[in-house]
Amino acid sequence: MAKRMTTRLFLVLWLAGLAISAKADLVVLQYHHVSDSTPASTSTSVSLFAEQLEMIEELEIDVVPLESGTRDALDGKLNDRKQIAITFDDAYESVYDTAVPELEKRGYPYTIFVNTDAIGSQGYMTWEQLEEVRDNDGVTIANHSEDHGHLARRPDENESDWTQRVERSLDKAQDTLEDRLGTDVPMFAYPYGEFDEALERKIEERGWLGFGQQSGAIGETSGATRLPRFPMANAYGQLNGLKDKLRSKALPVDANQLPDGVIDENPPTLTFTVPDSISVDRLTCFASGQGRVDFDVSGDELTLKAPDRFNSRRFRYNCTHPVSDGSFYWLSQQWLDLSRPED
Repeated sequence: MAKRMTTRLFLVLWLAGLAISAKADLVVLQYHHVSDSTPASTSTSVSLFAEQLEMIEELEIDVVPLESGTRDALDGKLNDRKQIAITFDDAYESVYDTAVPELEKRGYPYTIFVNTDAIGSQGYMTWEQLEEVRDNDGVTIANHSEDHGHLARRPDENESDWTQRVERSLDKAQDTLEDRLGTDVPMFAYPYGEFDEALERKIEERGWLGFGQQSGAIGETSGATRLPRFPMANAYGQLNGLKDKLRSKALPVDANQLPDGVIDENPPTLTFTVPDSISVDRLTCFASGQGRVDFDVSGDELTLKAPDRFNSRRFRYNCTHPVSDGSFYWLSQQWLDLSRPED
């Protein structure tokens, strides 16, 4: 009798685990150029882009509009539906020439984040091209600032000057998009993926969703003003790791626990509460350019600090954890060293 009860309890727990693992989150892909002749660090080759779309088809993942998909994910409404959204930053001409025809052929929705001052200049889409794609089903044109400036407050910048600079960049771009395209979309992509708490408050005050460039999926515990996206440039979007990214889930850590990322020590320390669904002995963490790094756990609190200093303006800690359905939980914390030169 005891053996039967034990077996029944095991089955209940196993089925419960399957139910938890079946829950899906939204994965957002981030592109810049889709070209074989643009800078490698921000480019996805034409052939790789086509192969990425083919993998999405093979995995039978729904491609959804960014805003509705994000809000459903934050509200926990996806259930077991695997979904992705496709985004482009900067509105480069290769998006219009190369990416748009492939997406239109498949009927995939997509979002283009526009830094408005650049439109019409060499290498960028024109306003006429943006107007053309705007009229296609499932296409969203959204705000990427007026001038693509570094919007986090600089160490030597007083608050008044910073407020004036940032509010002009945010609001002038939004006004221009409405004037030129008739769009007023409540979404913003941070230039360079850089943000701090003060900038997040500006986004929150406007009721916008804010998207970064740190990797990971969007789920119920994600922060609406620091939403992750997976960069899809050649260095990050190769097929051998793409399946895990497309099927990933948000590591269920409350975004309110996470720092804004502006560092006051190098290397920085990341601390968060380990959720009950996570086994620390199956958690793996990495630091940009340093590979796998160790962490300490005291009670239910995890503390992570890379062994060496970082020499770049932006870098990340990434943590992953396997899920029983073969996917991975994913958390990426972006760090910003304001003492380093702007790009």
